[in-house]
Amino acid sequence: MLGKEDKHAACHMRDKCTKYDICPMVLVQNILSGKRKIIILWYLSYTTLRFNEIKKKLPDVTQKMLTQQLRSLEEDGLIYRNVYPVVPPRVEYGLTELGKKIIPLLEMMHSFGADYLELKEAAGDCAFLPRN
Repeated sequence: MLGKEDKHAACHMRDKCTKYDICPMVLVQNILSGKRKIIILWYLSYTTLRFNEIKKKLPDVTQKMLTQQLRSLEEDGLIYRNVYPVVPPRVEYGLTELGKKIIPLLEMMHSFGADYLELKEAAGDCAFLPRN
């Protein structure tokens, strides 16, 4: 079993994170890794959405995969799920207070993506642009 110092040996901020059992950066990576979690959080950053509204924004994602990602984000406390007692069932998703703390990070990621696209376009180099 690794001690706390050993778990953080590779982290350049180990002085700040040795008090934790896991490196905060590794924790964030674990929380956000998964198919479409970041984009789901992005869509929920400005409004609550029903399941089908999220599904329409992500047409290439299966219902099963979307359900798994939403459950995972809910278990991690980043989103809430509100089920209304009506027929047919109505379910809405939104960011929790903890989830709202990630909005500035999402906005910085969006800004980085826009800057990246503009720099590559200005350079006339599309070789590194992501493919759909």
